[in-house]
Amino acid sequence: MIRKLCVVFTLLAVIASPVAADRLKDLAKVKGVRNNQLIGYGLVVGLDGTGDKAPFTNQTFRNMMNQFGITLPDGVNPKLANVAAVTVSATLPAFAKSGQELDITVSSIGNADSLRGGTLLMTPLKGADGQVYAMAQGSLVVGGFGAQGLDGSRITVNVPSVGRIPNGATIEREVASPFNRGDTITFNLLRSDFTTARRVVEAINSHLGPDMAYAHDPTSISVRAPRDPSQRVSFLSIVENIEVEPAEESAKVVINSRTGTIVVGQNVKVSPAAITHGNLTVTIQENPEVVQPNPFAGGDTEVQANTQIAITEDPARMFQFGPATTLNEIVQAVNQVGAAPGDVMAVLEALKQAGALRAELIVI
Repeated sequence: MIRKLCVVFTLLAVIASPVAADRLKDLAKVKGVRNNQLIGYGLVVGLDGTGDKAPFTNQTFRNMMNQFGITLPDGVNPKLANVAAVTVSATLPAFAKSGQELDITVSSIGNADSLRGGTLLMTPLKGADGQVYAMAQGSLVVGGFGAQGLDGSRITVNVPSVGRIPNGATIEREVASPFNRGDTITFNLLRSDFTTARRVVEAINSHLGPDMAYAHDPTSISVRAPRDPSQRVSFLSIVENIEVEPAEESAKVVINSRTGTIVVGQNVKVSPAAITHGNLTVTIQENPEVVQPNPFAGGDTEVQANTQIAITEDPARMFQFGPATTLNEIVQAVNQVGAAPGDVMAVLEALKQAGALRAELIVI
C-alpha cells in the first residue's frame, strides 16, 4: 500500500471593492449600551434514565427536598437516574425591563447522557455582581440525539447534553444604564482608527452644526446631546444613521497555518525580489510479509512489517517576484509562478524578513 503525505492548501485572495459609506451604527457602539451575562445552577428532572450520577447532584437534590420540608435519611442514595445538574446561561440585553423574557441555554455539568425530554426547575440567574436578575424554568428543546446498543456501540448526533428554552427566563431586576446621564453621547468605534474617527467628527458636524462632535482618541467620539430622554432617543436615531466613509485598513497579510488559508489585504505592496523554493515529496510504502515457521517447529505464522520511505526533492527554480503595487498584480504574480499555497506561505514569510513585503504579516 502506497501512502503519499501531502498537504492541501487553499489560497484565498480577497480583491476589495472601492470603499463605500457606512452608517455610524455599523461602525460604532454607544458607550454604556451593552449586554450583560447571567449564569445559574439548577436541576433538570423528568429524564428517561439519562441523568447523571455525580455526587453534587445528590447534594443539590437533598437541599431542594429540604426546602419542601422533606428530609432524606443519612446514608440513603436516591439514585437519581432521571435528574441532571446543569448550568443555565443567558444574555441580558441593554434596556431590558422587568417582566420581559429571555432565551436560555441549559448545559449538563455532570455525566448525563442526554437532556432530551427534561424540565428545568426554577433557577435564579445571577450577574457578575452576585445579584439575581432573572428566574428560569421550563421544558428543554434539545437538538442532539443519541442511541446505544446492548453491546456498547453507540451513535450521537450533535450534542444531546445541551438544550435551550425559548423565553425560559423572566427578568426580575433591571440594570441601570448611563444612557441618560450627562450632556454627551459617546460612540466607540469597533475598529480604532485615527482617520475614521476624524471622518466621523466631520460627518456629524456637517449634519448637526459645528462643534457638536469631538474625538477623544482613535476610538471614542463624543456628541453633545439633549438631556430630555425622549429628545435624546430621537437625536440618537438621527446621529446613528449618518453615513461615514471609513478609512482603508492598514496593509495586512493573514495566514492560517492550520487550514492553509492566505488572505492578502488591498494595500499590500511587494518590492522586487528573487526567490527560489524547492518542494519535497515523501512517499511511504508498506509491504507486509508473511513469515512461516519451519516444518514441525511448532511455531506460529507471523506478519512482518516492511516499510520503505523515499524522499524526492523537485528541482528549485529561481523567479522574480515583484514589483507589485496592487492586489491584482500580486495575485497574477502568484498564479504565474504556479506555487502551491503552502509554498506561498513560506515565500511570504521570507519576503517579510527580507523587507520586500510592505505589510503586516499575521499568522493565526
